[in-house]
Amino acid sequence: MTVLVTGSAGHLGEAVMRYLRAAGRSSLGLDVKPSPFTDQVGSICDKRLVTRCIRSAQAVVHAATLHKPHVATHSWQDFIDANVTGTLVLLEAALDAGIDCFVYVSTTSTFGLTLTPVGSEPAAWMTENLIPKPKNVYGVSKLMAESLCELVHKQRSLPVVVLRTSRFFPEADDNRTIREQYETPNAQANELLYRRVDIEDVVTAVLLAIEKARGIGFARYIISATTPFTAGDLTMLRRNAPQVVHRLFPECEPLYAARGWKLFPQIDRVYVNELARTGLSWKPKYDFAHVLECLRTNRDFRSALAREVGSKRYHDTNFPDGPYPVD
Repeated sequence: MTVLVTGSAGHLGEAVMRYLRAAGRSSLGLDVKPSPFTDQVGSICDKRLVTRCIRSAQAVVHAATLHKPHVATHSWQDFIDANVTGTLVLLEAALDAGIDCFVYVSTTSTFGLTLTPVGSEPAAWMTENLIPKPKNVYGVSKLMAESLCELVHKQRSLPVVVLRTSRFFPEADDNRTIREQYETPNAQANELLYRRVDIEDVVTAVLLAIEKARGIGFARYIISATTPFTAGDLTMLRRNAPQVVHRLFPECEPLYAARGWKLFPQIDRVYVNELARTGLSWKPKYDFAHVLECLRTNRDFRSALAREVGSKRYHDTNFPDGPYPVD
């Protein structure tokens, strides 16, 4: 089975291409940017190019996108073109070519305002049943593309799996306060408690989605590290997150102290991956317990694949306030 991977020069696209090539599986990388993992350079909005690429494929992994950091540098029309029109072009070409399955890489950013508890409300328990309320054009465009995927499945029976991934970028945080108060590895270790996933685990979810899409038909899955928290922890996570973490992981405090690390004082949402683990038979490996084991043995808690892909940068320009134009 040949897999067409869009966004092959990006974080996840490259990771999927690396995995497929290493496994000796047939693949074709498509991206607007040249890279060692891009076989065809061009836009997903180019119908002729997409038709030509998809003709030789049996599955599509659609990872090409404009991201949240582009909100400050790109127009709303740019987001509609790349994230909505590009997805439609791919879906239509997939239907014409009789593709076996379509995996759409979406984002937990579609939840938007649903993520934000009000006042003293408990942390949000984020499952696929919650209604998204996007708060910027990035979230809106990704949700629109998800809806196109669902509509195409309903009307034309194309097997489609939507993966709403949480954070897996290796770059420093897009929030200036976090960048100033926490080392990047410290912040990202904390996030594996509730809002981050290692890119290797995302790739395994993508491959399982390809394998199981025909039997699933259509589904949305949250792809995030398995949280150690339960719904019973949500109130205390808003009040005193370290207390909850130290109760669950007594070894955390000395391991963090040895490195001068600290936990986030509050946690406002928890992504729940139970449906993905059940529906895809997905077994993510990289969680907070893994982080602590790596700290104990002085190892990098990121997967080898995450380290190989490395940082991509979202802009060609260097900004005075870190990697992003605005917070």
